[in-house]
Amino acid sequence: MGRAFEYRKAAKLKRWGHMAKTFTRLGKQIAIAVKAGGPEPENNPTLRSVIATCKRENMPKDNIERAIKNAMGKDQSDYKSMTYEGYGPHGVAVFVDTLTDNPTRTVADVRSVFNKFGGNLGTMGSLAFLFDHKCMFTFKKKDGMDMEEFILDMIDFDIDEDYEEDEEEGTITIYGDPKSYAAIQKHLEEGGFEDVGGEFTYIANDLKDVEPAHRETIDKMVERLEEFDDVQTVYTNMKPEESEE
Repeated sequence: MGRAFEYRKAAKLKRWGHMAKTFTRLGKQIAIAVKAGGPEPENNPTLRSVIATCKRENMPKDNIERAIKNAMGKDQSDYKSMTYEGYGPHGVAVFVDTLTDNPTRTVADVRSVFNKFGGNLGTMGSLAFLFDHKCMFTFKKKDGMDMEEFILDMIDFDIDEDYEEDEEEGTITIYGDPKSYAAIQKHLEEGGFEDVGGEFTYIANDLKDVEPAHRETIDKMVERLEEFDDVQTVYTNMKPEESEE
């Protein structure tokens, strides 16, 4: 475990605190997966992956089935993946990942929050150098699984050596090159791993120290951005608070 684990752990504590927000996010991901590969999970690897994530987030089966059915409707919105980036208060980099059917509305919403908190919304790609784009897979850990052997087995699939283990949930989370997403998913499924849920994420590669007095302002900005339905995840390069343990 290492930097990716600590960053993911800190981000996980701040994201998707409200169940309804989580289900809205996953519903959009289901819609995109269905439109791209059809409504049958056995024939649609991306949809299988999203459904596994839904189950891990305790999304009811009825909600999942309804989202798939809605995605097949002619009037269903077409969502686009858009990212917005800039500097928030105290020079902290802020990266906003969205799924939207109206980019004009979304960019206006995001810009309003940046302006309110004294930040500056930049052009797409302007802060990409501060974040590593990764694919991320979470799956059930097998009994007696040797992680060193597993990592060696996955080297050819461009995964990172750092991984996250959730002993309470009995799951493993690995990170890798986004271009290897399909190959990693296929290898995990063929290897007999259960509930293989995958998604994409960004990990800050240059964490910034922030004074305790300023952290609250940045947290409020992130919370305000996450209130918008179009916003999937908000990332910052603010260094996580050190654990008191």
